[in-house]
Amino acid sequence: MSDRNHTVEKIGGTSMSRVNELRDTLLIREGDLYNRVFVVSAFGGITNLLLEHKKTGEQGVYAAFADSETDDHAWMAALKKTGAAMEEAHRAVLDHPADIADANDFVAERMAGARSFLIDLGRLCSYGHFRLTEHMSMVRELLSGLGEAHSAYVTTLMLKRAGVSARFVDLSGWRDEGDCDLNERIEKGLADVDLAAEMPIVTGYAQCKEGLMKEYDRGYSEVTFARIAAQTHAKEAIIHKEFHLSSADPNLVGEDNVRKLGHTNYDVADQLSNLGMEAIHPSAAKMLRQADVPLRVTNAFEPEDPGTLIDDSRGDTPGVEIVTGLDVISIEVFEQDMVGVKGYDTTILEALKRHKVWIVSKTSNANTITHYVKGSLKAVKRVEADVQERFPQAEIKIRSQCIVSAIGRDLRKQSVLGRGLAALDEAGLDVIAAHATPRNVDVQFLMPRDEADEAIKALHRALVEQEKKVPLREVA
Repeated sequence: MSDRNHTVEKIGGTSMSRVNELRDTLLIREGDLYNRVFVVSAFGGITNLLLEHKKTGEQGVYAAFADSETDDHAWMAALKKTGAAMEEAHRAVLDHPADIADANDFVAERMAGARSFLIDLGRLCSYGHFRLTEHMSMVRELLSGLGEAHSAYVTTLMLKRAGVSARFVDLSGWRDEGDCDLNERIEKGLADVDLAAEMPIVTGYAQCKEGLMKEYDRGYSEVTFARIAAQTHAKEAIIHKEFHLSSADPNLVGEDNVRKLGHTNYDVADQLSNLGMEAIHPSAAKMLRQADVPLRVTNAFEPEDPGTLIDDSRGDTPGVEIVTGLDVISIEVFEQDMVGVKGYDTTILEALKRHKVWIVSKTSNANTITHYVKGSLKAVKRVEADVQERFPQAEIKIRSQCIVSAIGRDLRKQSVLGRGLAALDEAGLDVIAAHATPRNVDVQFLMPRDEADEAIKALHRALVEQEKKVPLREVA
């Protein structure tokens, strides 16, 4: 592959469910058809059915199989339901009966293979020498790959029917007896692809020794995408979403008031990731940054718009670029004897890590350490119990709150903290705490959870709308 002569592009799950609408706009472009690698997510909702629902936690095949000792048939029903949902998904995007039949056969073969694997594993683990828990990470890996393999195969069928020399590149390791790391898996998958004459449609999941699900969980497809872009020295990595990266949620502040970012940097992308508004998974961003590959985020359904470019540049004009918020739970640990004593912070961090609770922000003083976290209340209560057991005299308070953050590449000399506090006060909102760092890329305002939306609107008016900005179409 020739360096810096191609792009690596990713299409997310929601957009994949409308991939037929993208065929003649995003995918098939006159005069610009090849030298493009597409990495695809599963069709919308399929990964939730295979694993568990990302937001509600409702059981999918994986979760049902993990509980198979109590209900041996639940996972089989879940797998059958998933197969039916896959067929419904590809019938919505394929037109030709032969392609639909081909896709049906593909789903049937993969579902039958997964079913046999899970039955055999269940039988194996009925013997005392084997424990199901020891193999569940492997089960999660296998199930994850089914969704992306299906969507990549279906997209390839659709493009071939339209006359494109598309190639299905399956990195999921299905029935592969070899064992390789991620770099080797990608190299083998793309080894004989002629980018100048073919369009590879690549699975967002890649089976490898490292175990993508173990390391990145549901962020694995962006990691695969970023590694391919870095490893093949792409001139640009592009993520096609269902929306533009904007200065705030247009549904909240009004479409006429938001501004497309147009150009920002990886510092801003990292802050967005920390607040759950991912432009890209932070590990994927790191790979692209280190490989000097710029990232572009576009609206898949506005292919004529250049979207937002993310690179390492500091930015020419200081100022707030985006205002966003995240519901958090605060864990406040007060201990009068904490001052000058080591071990409190370490204990709290170990408990948060043990129960997989995401740290968003943190503050401390002489006798109080407060972490603002994202996680289930059940997990936070477990953290509380662990810390209380270690420090019986500590007073621990758990509160539901929200962090609203004003973010920009360069906030130096912008008085964002003061202007933000004034705007929130003028709006009659109760600021619990505010925090700025010397890095000058974000200022955080801790708010009551029920005032979060009003806080975002007030900050956006003061810090974005009242600033003179270049019109959207002139930004990128």
